[in-house]
Parts: sequence; C-alpha cells; structure tokens
Amino acid sequence: MRSFSPLVLGLLGATAAVSAAEPADAADSNVIALTKDTFGDFVKEHDLVLAEFYAPWCGHCKALAPKYEEAATELKSKEIPLVKVDCTAEEDLCREYEVDGYPTLKVFRGPESHKPYGGARQADSIISYMTKQSMPAVSTVDEENLEEFKTLDKIVIIGYVGADDKAASESFTAFAESQRDNYLFASSSDAALAKAEGAKQPSIVLYKDFDEKKSVYDGKFDDEAISKFVKTASTPLVGELGPETYGKYMAAGIPLAYIFAETAEEREKFADEFRPIAEKHRGDVNIVTLDAKLFGAHAGNLNLEPEKFPAFAIQDTTKNAKYPYDQTKKITAKEVGKFIKDVIDGKVEPSIKSEPVPETQEGPVTVVVGRNYQELVIDNKKDVLLEFYAPWCGHCKALAPKYEELAALYADVAEFKEKVVVAKVDATANDVPDSITGFPTIKLYRADKKDEPVEYNGSRTVEDLVTFIKENGKYEVDGLAEGAKKAEESGDVTGSASSSQAAETPAASEDVHDEL
Repeated sequence: MRSFSPLVLGLLGATAAVSAAEPADAADSNVIALTKDTFGDFVKEHDLVLAEFYAPWCGHCKALAPKYEEAATELKSKEIPLVKVDCTAEEDLCREYEVDGYPTLKVFRGPESHKPYGGARQADSIISYMTKQSMPAVSTVDEENLEEFKTLDKIVIIGYVGADDKAASESFTAFAESQRDNYLFASSSDAALAKAEGAKQPSIVLYKDFDEKKSVYDGKFDDEAISKFVKTASTPLVGELGPETYGKYMAAGIPLAYIFAETAEEREKFADEFRPIAEKHRGDVNIVTLDAKLFGAHAGNLNLEPEKFPAFAIQDTTKNAKYPYDQTKKITAKEVGKFIKDVIDGKVEPSIKSEPVPETQEGPVTVVVGRNYQELVIDNKKDVLLEFYAPWCGHCKALAPKYEELAALYADVAEFKEKVVVAKVDATANDVPDSITGFPTIKLYRADKKDEPVEYNGSRTVEDLVTFIKENGKYEVDGLAEGAKKAEESGDVTGSASSSQAAETPAASEDVHDEL
C-alpha cells in the first residue's frame, strides 16, 4: 500500500505522465539488453553495473527509458554500463533477483553482490549516483586535482584533516562511508591547501553549485554534528519542490514552507525575494517553491483554498501541524517573513481541519473530529480503539455494523465504559497526526502508552477485535466474555456477541485497505 501523502502521489503521477521521446533504436542504444544466458557473465566482467528490470507494457518504464538512455550515454565514457532485462521474457532471472515491481533498478558488483538503486529516476540523478558508486568512499585531493574534484557533482564534501589527527580522520571517514550513496567525499592533509580554501584543520568544506557555493564546518567531529551541518548546508536556501526533492525535504526534520505559484517566472521571483529570509532562518525552516498548476491540489492538504494562488503555508512535517497564510493578503517577503518568525517562535496556533464537535455522542461508537482528537484519544486514561475511515471506502462500510456491535460490548457495561473506548474518525475531513496508509486503519491507543499506538492487522471480526483489545490494552478487558455473561443472565441464548460468530464474507474478512 502506498503512504497517505496526496502530494507525493501527485508528484509521482505527474512524473509518470510526462510524455517523453521514444528511446533510441536498439542498434543505436547505449543501454545493453541482457538475458538469463548473458547477464551473469556480463556482471562478472564489469566492476560496477546498473541494471533495470522492466516490462514493455509498463508506463513508468516507458517514462524512464529516455532518461536511462541519456545516463547510459554519459556514463559510457566512465566505463559504467547500464543494462536492462525484459522480465516478461526473462521471468526466471527476474525472480532470482526478487523483482516485484517495474521498473526495478539494482546496482551490481558481481552476480552475488547487489543492492537497490537509491537515487531518483532522472538522468542527472542516475549519473550522479553511479559516479559516487564508482569511487572510493573518500578520495584523496591535492592542489592539482582539487578543482577537478569540485566539478564531479552538484555537491562534494572535503575533509581537511591533519595527517596526525587520527580521531577526526576516523570520524570523517565513518560519516563518508554511511553517506556515500548521497555525496562525493574527499580528504586532504595539506594545511596550506586548507588555508587557501578558507578553512583550517580539522574542518569540513561542502562545495555546491548553488547559493553561496561553499559552506565551512569546523565544529566537533562527531556523526550527529557533521550530519546536521551537511543536511543544512546541502539544502538550497529556496529550493523547488518536485518528485526528486520531496523525500529529502520530508526527511529533513524541520518545518517546510511552501510558496505556491503558477508560473516559472513567479517562482523565480519569489525565490529571489525569500532567499534572505531563508538565510536568516536556515536550519529552522526550509522554504520551497511549488508549481501550482501541477501540484496545486496539495494546497488543500495544508488548509489553503486550493485554487487561489499565489499562496503560502508552513507545515511542521514531524507533527503534521499546518500554518496557512491568510490568502486575502498579498504575499510579500517582508510580511510573510514576520509570519515565518512567529510560527517558529510558537506565536501562531496551527490550523486544524475539523468537522464540528458533536454536541452529544449518539450510539456506542465515539465520534472523533480534529478539534477533539487530543481530548478523546490522547488525554484520557482509557484504552482507545480508533478507526480511521473514509466515507467512500467500501471496506469501511462493510465494517460499520460489526464496529457498532463491538463498541456496544464496552459502552453498555459501566465498568468497561471507564476503561475502553471504541471510536472512529473521518480522516478525509479531519486533521489527524497519525500516518495512515489505507482505509480503514484501526489503531489501539493504550491508556499508559498513547505515543505508541498498535495497528490492527487481523480479520475484521468482532471476536478478533475483542482479542486485540484484551491482548494490547492496559486493562485486558474481555468484552466477549462479559457479553456472553449478560446474555446468559437475560436468557438470550444467542447473546449480544452471537452475530459476530456468523460466517464472514470473504470480502469482509480479508486484510485489505482501500487505497487513498
């Protein structure tokens, strides 16, 4: 199942939909087609190979083809071959390498040594990634080759460490080993060269082809500190958000500020105006421009009006808190700059998309909305079973009567009512802090471990849900046992839980989520 991220789905979809030129004829292609009979020998004969496992009918493969060809042509001069395998014709070979989707890209260092390709599916990204793979984790630079090394990629990182500084050298090398898929690294022990580059020993210089062109770090040489420096220094002051950059911004761990604009000229103008603000708040917030024509629908996810541009909003990516800027106001660097500072300083309340808070709770299932989520799910001392649903979801509709029956097992017993709550929230109409991968998603928030919810992955029967609550809740309440006891006392031989024991339809019992 795909993650619930409308923006990333939109970005990926837009990428796949790009109409690209047809790949070159096989005779003219620099991408080498291999079969089961030729693949093993080929990867044995070459130190480094990038292989694409594809299907001719695959739309994403067709979109990748011209980019893959362009990368193959560029990398040919570096003796890094790019190959392809048609999985509709070479099923055994693709099965051997556990190909379960198209296209699948893998980096080979011999038939037995391979790993997934970790870059983006763009020509320059493939070239950059494979160039890094072809080099040692840390190269050596001197006065003669320094300038050439700087041009090998958009970002290169050089450690200027004295020959006798073993601790700093080991720390830098360890970091380079862990990040070799992402950056090119080199080192120099020449103190004079470091001085000429505006650095001292030990220090790290990150060279880049954007913004101020280089950043210098001369702090403590430990992994966390170096990582923070590199993450901040390698991010453009005002970048462009798209398929190739989305993951990096989401993983940055700091708020992301979006500038939605419909034309390239507008986005460039905003980028220039906001660069000083981005410099001022560097490390506290990342600022990006976003093509509103392609990805304007994402504005709605940030609680903006999705067709009124230009627009601005900040998202705290770790808490999923949203701060939309008033769309009746003109977007100027000066005024939005004040808004950014106020958000960073905690002076702005996050916007919460929410249905109205119910005046009364009707029925056994507690209705949660954005504005009472904290109160009903997190702040109480009860075990809370929460269903995240969508009104259009067929599986949610099939679950509804059983979920009502489940809730009644606890709501109808005073003792249990104080220990267990069965609740639901429309995740399409209310902001929720949880990561949702499909509908319905059911999670149990244990009374004493609210920050560690347990997701339910069993069959959607009342019995199994009761067992889940009993085994994972703080109070270990057995709702079915109490239901049977009540039925016996009332003389009802079927009991309140008996309907749950009827045979499930296959569609209802499958562990399937509707995609978002």
